Amino acid sequence: MDRRNEISIGTLANRTGLAVSAIRYYETQGLVAPERNAGGQRRFLRSDIRRLSFVMIAQKFGFTLDRIRDVLGRLPQSRTPTAKDWTEISQDFRAELDEQIAALTRLRDKLDGCIGCGCLSLDRCALYNPDDVAADKGAGPRYLMGDEAVRPEA
Repeated sequence: MDRRNEISIGTLANRTGLAVSAIRYYETQGLVAPERNAGGQRRFLRSDIRRLSFVMIAQKFGFTLDRIRDVLGRLPQSRTPTAKDWTEISQDFRAELDEQIAALTRLRDKLDGCIGCGCLSLDRCALYNPDDVAADKGAGPRYLMGDEAVRPEA
């Protein structure tokens, strides 16, 4: 590791806003891999600031640590990731984020109406989900999960 690119765990904590204990936890999860100096102190790459910042953002979007670890595992450990490396990583998440955005949009737009859950507690559910036809599509709020409401023949 190039000593000019080395930072201490305290510096990494200050730069990311993470607690030192959180950084140690992420280390045990394989999300960062510091080296140790002669005194046994952890030494991180300066690029670990971005790596851990990415972890924080990905978690806020609901990605699991397993999924984040899988994606970050494709970044090089032996060198600082390039813009091209990060672009490839972002492409992986783009489709998943687009699906989440679509699901959130459906939730926002349909939450006050029938969601296909089968409770039939709203008067409008008799129009959108008569006799709980959504149950034929499976469990859960079918219409919010993306199933189309099928209106009965008049």
